[in-house]
Amino acid sequence: MLSLSQLHGDVLRSLREHFRPLLAYHLFFTVLASAVLLPSVAWTLTSLLGQFGRPVISNAELFDILISPGGVLWLLAAIGLTFLVLYLQQAGMILVAVRPRDNHYRLAWEAFWGSLRRLPALAGLVVVQVGAQLLLLLPPALAIGWLYGAFLGGLDPYYVQRVRPPALWQFLAVSLPLALVWASIAATLYFRWILALPLVVLETLSPLRALKRSHRLTRGRRRPIAAAVILLLVVIVALPFLISSLFDRVFTPMLWWLPERNAVLIPAMLAYLSGYVLLTLAITFIGIAANSLLSACLYLHLAHREPRPPRPTVDAHPGRWAWAVELGVIVFAISQAWLIVNSFELRDEVLITAHRGSSMAAPENTLAAVDQAILDGADFIEIDVRLTGDDQVVLYHDRTLQRLAGDSRQLRDLTFEELQQFDVGSWFGDAYVGERIPSLDDALARTRTQSPLMIDLKPDPGRELDLVDAVLESLRRENLARQECRGLAQQPPQGCGSEDVHGDVLIATMSPSLVREIKARQPQLRTTLLAQFVLPGTLDRTSFDALGLRHNRVSDAEIRAASYFGYELHTWTVNDRARMSQLIDMGVDNIITDRPDLLAELLEDRRELSDGALLLVKLRNWLRS
Repeated sequence: MLSLSQLHGDVLRSLREHFRPLLAYHLFFTVLASAVLLPSVAWTLTSLLGQFGRPVISNAELFDILISPGGVLWLLAAIGLTFLVLYLQQAGMILVAVRPRDNHYRLAWEAFWGSLRRLPALAGLVVVQVGAQLLLLLPPALAIGWLYGAFLGGLDPYYVQRVRPPALWQFLAVSLPLALVWASIAATLYFRWILALPLVVLETLSPLRALKRSHRLTRGRRRPIAAAVILLLVVIVALPFLISSLFDRVFTPMLWWLPERNAVLIPAMLAYLSGYVLLTLAITFIGIAANSLLSACLYLHLAHREPRPPRPTVDAHPGRWAWAVELGVIVFAISQAWLIVNSFELRDEVLITAHRGSSMAAPENTLAAVDQAILDGADFIEIDVRLTGDDQVVLYHDRTLQRLAGDSRQLRDLTFEELQQFDVGSWFGDAYVGERIPSLDDALARTRTQSPLMIDLKPDPGRELDLVDAVLESLRRENLARQECRGLAQQPPQGCGSEDVHGDVLIATMSPSLVREIKARQPQLRTTLLAQFVLPGTLDRTSFDALGLRHNRVSDAEIRAASYFGYELHTWTVNDRARMSQLIDMGVDNIITDRPDLLAELLEDRRELSDGALLLVKLRNWLRS
């Protein structure tokens, strides 16, 4: 009788008894994957993306790509290649686990080549097994897509996100049962076919025969199999969080007790980081190995009625190579710790951009929010601009007035005079009753001498260039106003702002084509391309002055790309102090926030820290990120 406790006991014993050959295989495969497999997969997928000839930097663009024939092929290739690498990795570990342990490295090398020889069969299994799951996903995905259009298609997405109208809950209530039904069927199919991989690897069956045999062997036993898989998954997911929490709550505070002398602090940090890297490597290895061993133990239980992989031979021993490799892992961990410590910049600054003004303290995109942002010490004030029905540029984010003024009409259908009848401040609080939608000219005049604007273009379809031209005309009028101001004898020049507003403001947009149009019309204007993410191989990174990324998409790779191509990296929208601190330490140039006062306070607090204290702050931020 297959029981959960027995199965997990077998997995742990097998991991303990085959630890060194499994580790050796893991190292072999990691070197191969890092040097050949993963770069080949990345190059293939990036090359395929490059064939589309357009940037993919938002969810809408990604969706448009994926529903095209070429996009479907790219997605299938991405999923297939990813699973093929995973199957190769697991196949070798299964080959290690079912054999008696003798010479660790000979066994690992034989498993390595054995998995490569089964590459065609593994590719066929990926096509059949993963393909069946994707076909199963297609009907509910199409149904949920249709329901989204029926319930939410006519509403502004941002309005849905912020206000969460009844239509959203109706959509979720109808869609959730479909998603749950699909998840139940997909899980049943997964547990039914869980032995297919070891059957292909160990019995050299064809993919279809392996799936059929797995179905027969698991019949009537899927409940304990499901329990074992789910419990293992929970443990694998939870372990990294537990280790990070342990270091953050137990070991990190100990570093604060040390004297702030580099002769003491640097070695302590190196030891701390080396231990963290070693534990991280160990958890990664154990998670991968345990998942593979579960398949091997299930196969031995159900196909051969063996309780677990055979015990190692009596004369099995680690050997010099095993000790050398393990010592190499320790040296690798120490070198990584040294690189991490040396990557910390002790003194760094970041610009503060107030998102729609100080929009946590005043109603967004109003002159009140602009004034508050200036008081809060913002370096830039981000505003959203749209065209009215009579081609006036005003500060407003949404397509409709529904969220802020309770009117479902679109802003493009109303004139500037008509818009002045709407109160866009009372929703925020009684202190702002009567606040109106301001023009871009008003905002430029308000920020003439301090905290220049980041102007985020929100064009209506078909009016993109009209908005660009209207914004440039507003900037031209602002320059004339500044010249006129300087011509007045009683007005000091510093009270009139700089001579050219084009050197002050930033123009932001989510459209690479608009960036090119802006540069063609006014080369001296600085541009920020806003992106939810950047799909590799799709973006020309030489056409803008700054890239504004969603904060959870900022990575070391993006920081390196910004440095290589010579543009600034901005990130939006960050309102948590701890996350602000992490992003500063990652090396971003500009943080866009609804709370400029909070970011200004954080920067001031960091300036007052000693070098040792700031080094520990950076260490904690690195750990948490």
